[in-house]
Amino acid sequence: MLALGLTSIVAATILTGSMLGIAIAAFGLVILYFQFGGNFSVLGNALWNTFNSFTFTAIPAFILLGELLGKSGLADRIYTAISPFFERLPGRLLQTNIGACTAFAAISGSSTATSAVIGSIAYDELLKRGYDRGAVLGTIAAGGTLGILIPPSIAFIIYGSWQNVSIGALFIAGIIPGLLLALFFMIYIGIRATLDPSIAPSTSVQMSLARALVRSAEAWPFAILIFAILGSIFFGFATPTESAALGVLTTLILAAFYRRLSWDLVWQSLVATVRTFSSLSLVIAGAVVLSQAVALTGLPKELIRIVGESGLSATAVILAIYVMYMILGCFFGPIEMLLITLPFVFPLVTGLGYDPVWFGVVLVIVIEIGLLTPPVGINLFVVMAISRNQVSLGEVAMACVPFWMIMVGMLLLLTLLPQVALFLPQLAGFS
Repeated sequence: MLALGLTSIVAATILTGSMLGIAIAAFGLVILYFQFGGNFSVLGNALWNTFNSFTFTAIPAFILLGELLGKSGLADRIYTAISPFFERLPGRLLQTNIGACTAFAAISGSSTATSAVIGSIAYDELLKRGYDRGAVLGTIAAGGTLGILIPPSIAFIIYGSWQNVSIGALFIAGIIPGLLLALFFMIYIGIRATLDPSIAPSTSVQMSLARALVRSAEAWPFAILIFAILGSIFFGFATPTESAALGVLTTLILAAFYRRLSWDLVWQSLVATVRTFSSLSLVIAGAVVLSQAVALTGLPKELIRIVGESGLSATAVILAIYVMYMILGCFFGPIEMLLITLPFVFPLVTGLGYDPVWFGVVLVIVIEIGLLTPPVGINLFVVMAISRNQVSLGEVAMACVPFWMIMVGMLLLLTLLPQVALFLPQLAGFS
């Protein structure tokens, strides 16, 4: 009955264009009203504890950091600095797209922002140089998904703060899988460019390796920024929230160093941050209401009991959860999908004995797959917007199929070898 009701709310939201946060909150209120006699008193503390959390304040800080990087033009400098080095690899600037997305992901925390910023820099320029449009589209959309896996990640912050999982451990756990995924993307591009050189035309003049290395060294300020965010967490100097504030401060200093800092830049970035965070907060508030209602019904415990009595192995259950998320990815954005499902899925997964840090990493990868899955794959629409709607949704989706398959392979690798994600957190002293 509960699942049917939630499905109906979801369908109504999609068909009518209603705001998802309001829709799922309304459903939670209906449960509380009819099954618990209108016991809404549980919501006050739940909502207050969520939005008053010190950890939760890292989300707007990382959103602001990404806005400052994009609007100041500092992201352009990252792309320009590393492109001479990547141009020497098969696939040339297609490889630069992945490399730049990886670098931007390590300081932004948002997949949408990563695709939008790198895409706005690369799309027109690569088409002018004769690069295959499908390959360009695929690298921008897929590279952008690294934004919520390579730390800092807004998805990790929400997951960790809501389920009481160490965000520092989640950040560090995302490093190796994120870099491996970027490497697999680049290997695929290299193989495809070797088999079909026409997708990445060669240039008449190629910069020497020595000059390429010197040019790439111009990205040193951004290495400092990455260390300020991730290094401070890894070495225990700062909490994720403090590292977010440190990242914003470092970005402002870099913008001033390159003479890009202005009151107008700060104001535009703040306005964009408020808009983004307000929209996200509405969904989070609705999810908190639904979560409280679901917890009172005892459904998560009942779900664990049913699965336990079904005789299914833990591996079979986790694979079924992957499939469920891939289907949901056709209709929901990443954060919405995470918030709606966690009240049901998290108790089930941890009840089966899976590590919550490991599950956070694989959950984000499944969500990444949803970002490339039509009809609501957000990164597909971001790339369409960058192209000024010169390409169709189907064309972008087809360009992302190889990357989609690589991410599925990465998901299976982490399922078979959980230590790929857990090695660094254990090394850093997170239990």
